[in-house]
Amino acid sequence: MASQQRILAIGGASIGPTSTDWPLHQYLLDLSGQDRPRICFVGAASGEDVGDRAGFYATFARRAEATHLDLFGRRIDDIEAFLLDQDVIYVSGGNTANMLAIWRVHGVDKALRTAWDRGVVLAGWSAGAMCWFEGGLTDSFGPDLAPLRDGLKLLAGSFCPHYDAESLRRPRYEELVGSGALQDGFASDDGVGLLFEGRDFAEAVASLPGQHAYRVERRRGNTVEETQIRARLLR
Repeated sequence: MASQQRILAIGGASIGPTSTDWPLHQYLLDLSGQDRPRICFVGAASGEDVGDRAGFYATFARRAEATHLDLFGRRIDDIEAFLLDQDVIYVSGGNTANMLAIWRVHGVDKALRTAWDRGVVLAGWSAGAMCWFEGGLTDSFGPDLAPLRDGLKLLAGSFCPHYDAESLRRPRYEELVGSGALQDGFASDDGVGLLFEGRDFAEAVASLPGQHAYRVERRRGNTVEETQIRARLLR
């Protein structure tokens, strides 16, 4: 087992030539400790959208050994061996529930747990951030925001992405945590990453000023307490 298990959960991010999130992506590559790390993109949540894949290669190919894992047109026989050969695994946003179901059909869920145990850095934005937790707030089941409770459970509690970008996220997440429908957890503005070392929160980092993360906890009387976590601005 590697000396450190790390997950970078990002509230929302963009990839490609016009992205403002390169400082966050450089931070992700630096977590590997490699000069030119091997990074694999997993885009099942977005239906393996070709635009997302192109954006991934445009962002990372000059600075890393970039590859991707397709499951709809699967060409990799031993997925676990393929993922264990990476330094970083980066999961896209999209439909979290669909992604988790597809992963479980192909054994990706078990392979990712093994990779985490071996010290491969796991990361992702939106669906690719929520999936590491026990649950979270999702639009996977239709237009309304609803609880998702069958995450991979590498990290305890729940997660809410896009906290600043979608006006209904904050009140709905607080409602579900306050009622006990979701466990206490973390929320993140777009462009903010929460680093976990093992199962412990280590720090929040941001690609732009004025963006933060939050700890949201249930209190007596179905109320919640939201504590802002100041994110370190990356340069």
